[in-house]
Amino acid sequence: MRKGLFALAAVGLLATGGLAACGKKDSGSGSSGGSSSVGKVGVILPDTKSSARWATADAKYLKEAFDAAGVQADIQNAQGDKTQFQTIADGMIANKVKVLIIVNLDSGTGKAVLDKAKAAGIATIDYDRLTLGGGANYYVSFDNVKVGELQGQGLVDCLKAKNYTKPIVAELNGSPTDNNATLFAQGYDSVLNPLYADGTLTKGPNQSVPDWDNAQGGTIFEQMLTQNKQIKGVLAANDGLGNAVISVLKKYKLNGQVPVTGQDATTQGLQNILAGDQCMTVYKAIKQESDAASALAIAIAKGQKPTTATGTVTDPTSKASVPSVLLTPKAITKDTIKDVIADGFVTKDEVCTAAYAKACTDAGIS
Repeated sequence: MRKGLFALAAVGLLATGGLAACGKKDSGSGSSGGSSSVGKVGVILPDTKSSARWATADAKYLKEAFDAAGVQADIQNAQGDKTQFQTIADGMIANKVKVLIIVNLDSGTGKAVLDKAKAAGIATIDYDRLTLGGGANYYVSFDNVKVGELQGQGLVDCLKAKNYTKPIVAELNGSPTDNNATLFAQGYDSVLNPLYADGTLTKGPNQSVPDWDNAQGGTIFEQMLTQNKQIKGVLAANDGLGNAVISVLKKYKLNGQVPVTGQDATTQGLQNILAGDQCMTVYKAIKQESDAASALAIAIAKGQKPTTATGTVTDPTSKASVPSVLLTPKAITKDTIKDVIADGFVTKDEVCTAAYAKACTDAGIS
């Protein structure tokens, strides 16, 4: 495995995830093979529209880790459908998986799935998003309050660079049913609210986007801009929403004049930064997250006691303390896009297409 700039400090995570076992391999795009003496793992990812990562990164990295460990894994995506999410879970429980990893679509349906798994004696891991009141055995994610803090500070820095006086800031939050969106907002509001209070910034429209839907996000932002044409900065909660904002700004010939934040370091987000249309993004090394989750699942599947979830998170609904692995995010600007490429998360060829070739050279990407 390639060690990148942001390689996980806790070597134990990778060591556990890398244990090999022999066994016949099953064919199929969503499953990994393994020995029948080792328990199976089920993984339910949420959709492919809220972020490109669910299609391009998580499934790939998780499958690679389970394959390397000889653990059979069934990795499926609910495509944003709550009924499908529950149907997939029912199938995995019926197939007697030993571990179930979920990225919930909302805490209500997530909890229903976790309750069924618990009743069947299946260990559970909340991946990326905590299921409020869900009672998962483990939680693996990034420090999501820190993600928001980086976004807030990034926007402040970009507004300062524009020399705007008391600029109006619009906030386009993530889905109200996603606890991560709440944590992101907690982080960026901790940076922005004091500046609203002292008059450095002016608080503008603030709205959440159902289901992280980028099309809805664009519509919501266009309504914001129509009602307040003096918006000078946009705190967009991820790259998809950021791109929706940028599309609207282009329509009004305001792109590049209004700093826009993002998250996930998607190829599109990085290209928007290179073009000068997006201020920054937040890089979450997804391979670190998938390695951490797979390490826990592999240990359980092999009948071992996991040792890597050394942190805890308090579930705000149940007040329970959940053993956790929380990873560190990194702010990315034009000057540090090369770090994301060096880490292997995206390739130079993906980012530096013909339209962005000069911008890549100017940014020191070689």
